[in-house]
Amino acid sequence: MQQEWQVAVEAAFSNRDLLKDEQYTNAVRAVIEEVDKGRLRVAEPLPNGGWQVNEWVKKAILMYFGIQQMKTWELPPFEFYDKMDLKKDYASLGVRAVPHAVARYGAYIARNVILMPSYVNIGAYVGEGTMVDTWATVGSCAQIGAGVHLSGGVGIGGVLEPLQATPVIVEDGCFLGSRCIVVEGVVVEKEAVLGANVVLTQSTKIIDVSGASPIEYKGRIPARSVVIPGSYAKKFPAGEYHVNCALIIGARKPSTDLKTSLNEALRAFNVSV
Repeated sequence: MQQEWQVAVEAAFSNRDLLKDEQYTNAVRAVIEEVDKGRLRVAEPLPNGGWQVNEWVKKAILMYFGIQQMKTWELPPFEFYDKMDLKKDYASLGVRAVPHAVARYGAYIARNVILMPSYVNIGAYVGEGTMVDTWATVGSCAQIGAGVHLSGGVGIGGVLEPLQATPVIVEDGCFLGSRCIVVEGVVVEKEAVLGANVVLTQSTKIIDVSGASPIEYKGRIPARSVVIPGSYAKKFPAGEYHVNCALIIGARKPSTDLKTSLNEALRAFNVSV
């Protein structure tokens, strides 16, 4: 069926008039149901450690917005007016959802996830045992691994267009400190630790300062890195100013388990979370 859905989605995306036919709208809805249940993903891990973006799934999400009708929800004294349903039946999903946690239908939330008052958008994937802490947001199509901790106020950016753009990816076992922002398809590799207020975009310099000479990355935090906010001097026509960057100051020790390793990393490098 997946191949049939993909053919229908690609055809309808090229010719939106086809969405007047139930065959194509049903295909779009079927794809969103598969994404909601985690059987399809906007991006999926590859055996070589990389990631593959499934552009056609993004196309289905974009068209789903178009075929859904606006409607009003009333929960006095609150009122909402939108076209997207919300996830339901958290008990059967094995998910703890604290008021006012909100996850849209079309986002996959795995078992043993804890959603504090937070927001998870359509197309996102949140792996088993992950904590989405208070006022954290997981943007559309973002891929969050298993055993991740998104601390209070973390902002994970979303992406639907351009279609070929990789969403933000936070791999298994990562810890993101309070008020971190990760956007524009940045990949945070397995078991990395981001201290509070680290901001990562595709243009952010990521500098490993743990060795004798700096090593610079962009768009990717290497696995098991311990990262803090930093700055570097840059000359402009109006003078020299400091620009934000991210500093890799060390790594989690492979000799310890994840919990102990995290505590040791925070103590050893004096990283605030």
